[in-house]
Amino acid sequence: MKPGTKEQAAIYRLDRTEVYQHWRDDKLSHAPIDASEILVEIEDIGAPSQDESAEILRHCCHNNMALYRYKNGDDDEQSARSKAHAFAHHFGLHRVEQHRSMNPDGLVSIEVINENSSEGRAGFIPYTDKPISWHTDGYYNPTASRVKAMMMHCVRAAPEGGLTELFDPELAYIRLRDENPDYISALSHRRTLTIPAFAENGGVTRAQSVGPVFTWDRYTGNLHMRFTDRKRNIEWCKDEITAEAVGFLRHVLESDEHVLKYKMNAGEGIICNNVLHNRSAFEDNNKPNAGRLLMRARYLDRIEGTCD
Repeated sequence: MKPGTKEQAAIYRLDRTEVYQHWRDDKLSHAPIDASEILVEIEDIGAPSQDESAEILRHCCHNNMALYRYKNGDDDEQSARSKAHAFAHHFGLHRVEQHRSMNPDGLVSIEVINENSSEGRAGFIPYTDKPISWHTDGYYNPTASRVKAMMMHCVRAAPEGGLTELFDPELAYIRLRDENPDYISALSHRRTLTIPAFAENGGVTRAQSVGPVFTWDRYTGNLHMRFTDRKRNIEWCKDEITAEAVGFLRHVLESDEHVLKYKMNAGEGIICNNVLHNRSAFEDNNKPNAGRLLMRARYLDRIEGTCD
């Protein structure tokens, strides 16, 4: 079934069992069980070849993500920054989310910031060496600035730790629906998940965000997932079926054979339609300009060729 079509949108209707079953079987037949299955070697991150681009797009169509390894991955940080943006643009990603921590070039530097620093990123868990629980990016954003795609590029890896796990939201949908279709109904309710407003420096920096976990476009068939497994500053709908659904989803993320594990090294990265991911704790190199550094950009577009 062609992605990004009204026909595909029917698979998410709980009364269209036959259409769903056909899509489900095809989806599972392509689902990888090892991250190496979606890893693409590229010669020039700033200008991937036609064959390299086609392979990356194939993985993104089937699995909503692709890993890449840039063979000349020892570029200095500035060179890597410009090439990373060019790489994303090559796949139709242009509308950058206006993130509070981004640099003028639209990239956010994911690195350890001293918690006592006056730097604006200090105190937020992505900028520490601590683990980050399962989430999709921008789960606190309003609908108008929904993060549809993301890329992360590794400039310097941690000496120890820093493993990333990845899971396709469409597989999460399948596992939940197969277990109990009522889980899908519960997680599609417009008030399923609330992220309270965030106040900084005496004022509201981010408004309260209320919405479902799953949404899909009835015209294009694109599924979007909004999820975080954080334990604080989060409010789930207080009913039994939602609690069961969230509990089952956590079980899936802990045990499913299609959860991919990968530690990105220098010159490697991921491009995806905002898949579920987490990060393990790591030991950083505390020398100046030598610690773990990833560059991240989040987009309001989906990857071209997989989307509306």
